[in-house]
Parts: sequence; C-alpha cells; structure tokens
Amino acid sequence: MFAFQESRSVLESTPGAVRALLLHLPERLLNVNEGENTWSPFQVVCHLVHGEIDDWVPRIRLILTNGTATPFRTFDREAGFGKYGGWEVQALLDEFAGLRADNLRTVDDFRIGLEQMQLEGMHPSLGRVTLEQLLACWVTHDLSHICQISRVLARHHGQYAGPWREFISILGGSR
Repeated sequence: MFAFQESRSVLESTPGAVRALLLHLPERLLNVNEGENTWSPFQVVCHLVHGEIDDWVPRIRLILTNGTATPFRTFDREAGFGKYGGWEVQALLDEFAGLRADNLRTVDDFRIGLEQMQLEGMHPSLGRVTLEQLLACWVTHDLSHICQISRVLARHHGQYAGPWREFISILGGSR
C-alpha cells in the first residue's frame, strides 16, 4: 500500500537534490542532452517548475472537489521550456524550491486521509485515476527526473572515460 506521508520526503528533497546536481555547472553542461528529442538538465528543471504550477496540485484539488465530473486539463510537458527557457539556473532552482514548498503546504492543508486516497479524477487520456495513483506518480516522476538528469550528465562525461566505461553500467558496461 502506498503511504504518501512516507514518501512525502522525496517530494520535499527533490529541489535540493536537483540544486546540488546543477547549481554550479557551466551553461554548456546544463544544456547537454542525449540526442534529438531528448531533454537537457536545464529543460528538465523548466518542466518541473511548470508542473508545480499546472499539474500536481491543480489535479489533486480537482479530485478532492469535483471527482470525475471535471476532467483534468491536458498538461503540456514542454510548456515550461518557453516560459522559463531564458531564466538563469539559480533563479529557476529557487523558483522550483519555493513552488514545491508552497505546494507541499497546500497538500498538507488538504489533510488527505486513507478515505480520500481512493477518490477518482478523470485524466484526459488515461481515464479514471485515483488520488493515491496521482500522489504516487508525483513521487515517481520526481525520482525519474533526478535519474534522467544524472544519466544525461553521466553519459556526457562517460564518453571521455575510456576503458573505464566497461565498469559503468549506465554507459553499457557489464561489470
């Protein structure tokens, strides 16, 4: 059984983890990616910030107030690129941390109990989803993007690792 209060700390720590990985990187490394149609670490943060405004809490609120009567708005996964693309990384990381702290306070104020976890909302493409699934997705989404940032940076640096590549699983090594 998913227990949000046990996993809430992941959501709370994500802005700090992302900050630790990215704050002091040069712009060139903030913008490396894995090829066409992949995201750079900077773009991931733009996406995370946009999600704090337009995804998680609005959908939680909608489930709690309207259930399945009002479907979720479609979330544009790349909308943050345009809105935040010109920001300095420190300002973007500060924005993410502030929005996340505000959102966690809002969720805490909802006082979500076990009985609310099975309340349903209507996702535009997935159909009926529960509040529990949405909250678990939020945690999973954060961890996935932390892995993505790490993977992009590891693969960029790994191209220079020479024979040590065979020892590094994220680079395809088998040892």
